[in-house]
Amino acid sequence: MPIHRNRLNWLRSGLFWRTFFLLAFLITASMAAWVASISIVERTPRAQQLAAQVISIVTVTRAALTHSAPDLRRELLFDLASNEGIRIYPLEKTDVVEPLPDSTLLPVLKDSVKARLGSDTKFAGSVNDVAGFWVSFMIEDDEYWLRLDRERIERVSGIQWLGWGTITLILALLGAVFISRLINQPLARLTSATRAIAKGQQPDPLPERGPTEIREANHSFNQMVRDLNQVESDRAIILAGISHDLRTPLARMQLEVEMAKLPDEARTGMQSDLGQMDAIIAQFLDYARPTDTANFTLIDVSGLLADSAREASRLPDTQVNTVITANAEVFGNPTDLQRVINNLVENARRYGKMPDKETIEIDITCRVDADQVHIQIADRGPGIPDSDMERLVRPFTRMDVARSQANGAGLGLAIVDRVVKRHGGQLRLSNRKPHGLMIEIIIPGGKRRIAAAERA
Repeated sequence: MPIHRNRLNWLRSGLFWRTFFLLAFLITASMAAWVASISIVERTPRAQQLAAQVISIVTVTRAALTHSAPDLRRELLFDLASNEGIRIYPLEKTDVVEPLPDSTLLPVLKDSVKARLGSDTKFAGSVNDVAGFWVSFMIEDDEYWLRLDRERIERVSGIQWLGWGTITLILALLGAVFISRLINQPLARLTSATRAIAKGQQPDPLPERGPTEIREANHSFNQMVRDLNQVESDRAIILAGISHDLRTPLARMQLEVEMAKLPDEARTGMQSDLGQMDAIIAQFLDYARPTDTANFTLIDVSGLLADSAREASRLPDTQVNTVITANAEVFGNPTDLQRVINNLVENARRYGKMPDKETIEIDITCRVDADQVHIQIADRGPGIPDSDMERLVRPFTRMDVARSQANGAGLGLAIVDRVVKRHGGQLRLSNRKPHGLMIEIIIPGGKRRIAAAERA
């Protein structure tokens, strides 16, 4: 199984995306709750710290102005403005004052400053259209404005919070992707390998690394695959031995029957019995034979159907009606598919005759729909009960009605179903109106399978 396909399977997993969104939500919510908690916890200490800073600046500035010589105050004000970002303005009654913007720190900040500088201390966010952090103070009987840059009070701007929040969200999503992939990739790999086994393919061994649970699960799966392969190999060897050991005495018995002086009726009956035994052995081998997907090629299934229809039409009591789309191609084993088609046509010929008719009519259709090849082989016989449709494709199952009259081991449709599934297809049975049985095979088109193989 291609490695890069396993790497992408987890992206198509619904469980991955559910885990991703859940983890992303939990991580984001946790970080948001953490930031909110920190903000609430540090609100009062931070406001008190800012208030102490404002009080210190106002106190130092006022003391400097009060104790400085009058001829040096202009130079002092210039140094405060250029070096410290502190500007002093006389407070006039005509000043146009706008309040500070609301914030969670402002009430505590105001209360702390007023408690030290006086209850008549004023605050403003803008004075005469000049923005900043404005606070009033008194020098003797004169009132002044002290203006600070707002950045000294508002440490973090809204844009900075947005940037930090975006980075936090991206980190949370990346963490969710990593955790979801870590959780779901082993499961996706196991699911892909299981599907490959269901299709008769041989998956690559799963890596036996990671957490203990994953190592044990992958080890158990790999052991199961090895056991299945061993069982398949043992079964093939056993059946090959049975075929050899049974067919050799059957051949001798056939020769003895031919050479023995027997009545024609007895000879014909014994030859029929030996032929049935040989056919049953062949069915066992067909059912047990594995399908080698490595040797699949592009097949013109239209031609296979046409050949089977032509061969069946040569029989004197068989009429075959065909509606076959030209150039319907599938990707598979031509020998196996030809055997499947011949099997279904023979079944329709054998079971599709009504008692009141001398001719057996078989309808064969083939069409391509949505890059899938639909093959239908139908007869006009008595059909089968709807309740027995599913049971009919099971191994060693034979009907107790008209369709049980044939000789065999009950493996015909089981072989067909097994081969179709290993070609990635589906087998469907349904009764026709007014009577008859229709067997439909749906197989992915050849271009679709080739494209999938190229992607692999």
